Amino acid sequence: MVVSQLTESPTAECIYHKTWLPNLGHGNGPRPGRLSAQDDAKLIFGTVFSLRNMVRKLGGSEDNFISYRTGQYKLHYYETPTNIKFVMLTDTKTNNLRIVLHQIYVNLYVEYVVKNPLSPVEHRGGVGVANELFELALESFISGGL
Repeated sequence: MVVSQLTESPTAECIYHKTWLPNLGHGNGPRPGRLSAQDDAKLIFGTVFSLRNMVRKLGGSEDNFISYRTGQYKLHYYETPTNIKFVMLTDTKTNNLRIVLHQIYVNLYVEYVVKNPLSPVEHRGGVGVANELFELALESFISGGL
């Protein structure tokens, strides 16, 4: 079960965020003191940055950070050759989704965002991915049964 999908640009800005189940593991209703979507993204990408650097220092430059699991969720990570980072949060029982994130990049992001002449090349200043075809394709891909 997919909870959330985030994408970070090479300039370290969250350019896409979609949440399907906002309260996974936290009971019913909103949590008190809930962070904004922007603060959530900063926290998640900061954690990924730290864990990725730790993996590289401990294991060498050939080792890659792929995922980590807590008692509440599992975080899956994929980084493209152009330093675009894809993060997906799922329930703890989900298998590794690195290949799925690669498919989202190649089949959806490249096709609907990169190849779109109206889409900005760089997403500076909080300009995110605002592409209806990308969002519909991602929704269809996720609901198609990961």
